[in-house]
Amino acid sequence: MSNLVRFKFYETALEANRDKQILAENGVNGFIANEQLIQSDWLLSQAVGGIQLQVFEDDLEKAKQILQDYNDNEAYSLEVEHTIKDPAFDFVCPKCGSNHIYRDDRATSFFGISILSSQKFICYYCGNEFTH
Repeated sequence: MSNLVRFKFYETALEANRDKQILAENGVNGFIANEQLIQSDWLLSQAVGGIQLQVFEDDLEKAKQILQDYNDNEAYSLEVEHTIKDPAFDFVCPKCGSNHIYRDDRATSFFGISILSSQKFICYYCGNEFTH
């Protein structure tokens, strides 16, 4: 049986658990070290080397490839059919053609209440910000 090796370091447990789950879905067992210690006292993070994701030495290269593939495809993982029945807006994103868009009211709101209607829109799929 091979030994556990430190594979990756994280500042938050959320990121570590996300990567652990990605590896598990692809058949690689991962283990998280220092999670409870750092969550109870985050000042110890530097002293113990952060939250660590560990994998078996035999799975190290496979784990690197799995996470690299995931990160490479993350920007394109939302590419699905770009149609919403009865969309709120009758136009599409000029970058990707999706009608999954929403109005960005951050600049025209006060304590979460929209004062004016913004003409700035953001696409859910590609993140493109545009005006219409």
